[in-house]
Amino acid sequence: MKNILFLVILVLVTSCKNNTKETEKSIDYSTETLDATTSIYPENISNVFDAHGGLDAWNSMQSFEFTIQKPNGNEVTTTSLKNRWSLIEMPKHAIGYNGEDVWLHSKDTAAYKGANVKFYYNLMFYFCAMPFVLADDGIIYSDVEPLVFEGKSYPGIKISYEDGVGESSEDEYILYYDSETNKMAWLSYTMTYFSKEKSDTFTYIQYGEWETVQGILLPKHITWYNKENNQPTTKIENGLTFANLKLSKVKPEVKRFEVPEGANIIGKN
Repeated sequence: MKNILFLVILVLVTSCKNNTKETEKSIDYSTETLDATTSIYPENISNVFDAHGGLDAWNSMQSFEFTIQKPNGNEVTTTSLKNRWSLIEMPKHAIGYNGEDVWLHSKDTAAYKGANVKFYYNLMFYFCAMPFVLADDGIIYSDVEPLVFEGKSYPGIKISYEDGVGESSEDEYILYYDSETNKMAWLSYTMTYFSKEKSDTFTYIQYGEWETVQGILLPKHITWYNKENNQPTTKIENGLTFANLKLSKVKPEVKRFEVPEGANIIGKN
């Protein structure tokens, strides 16, 4: 796998048309005793959650861990699911978020040459925790026209955010699902972290391989696609594999996310 950051920020022009009235919901994922049910969500997104094991099963978990294999060494991400604290461990560096500070720690003298730290600290978690992160607080759902790929039609659900939600409330996502199985098939998204402005430029990711972990269906491999005339066309390189997927009902230790001695504080959330 070559340049992951290039894959993530690659954008191609498209437009999406909103066909139905938006439906709002509100749920706070930061609480320690989250117990959401799909009854508060639109039926189509509820069916997707159910096809992947259900929100109740997902919300019973306390921590999520996965590995991304890279040429210069594995990258292991651990996330505390109830507060979204995170730790990314690399051979020579570590990135973390403790609820207040985003930090970078160098384990030796090697200079960090990766992605923007404040942008990256939860990015791969978001892609790997699909579709369940699309049940977060402050989301607005609406239907969009289906995506047609290789002769098959995939219904779409647009996800936008209330003002002030997260680092980039201007971001928009479209989840396309298989109408026969209700499983997630594609994700289309805009990237507004750096511009802080709404965008009509979307990127396509195919979610083609899944792995069942404690009854929950999680992505094992995702692939970015080129696009032409508002349709995904050809794969961009080999995509991204998530390995060693682990879910646990045990709350991770707070000290794992604390700022190490000598770490640099990159920013505050």
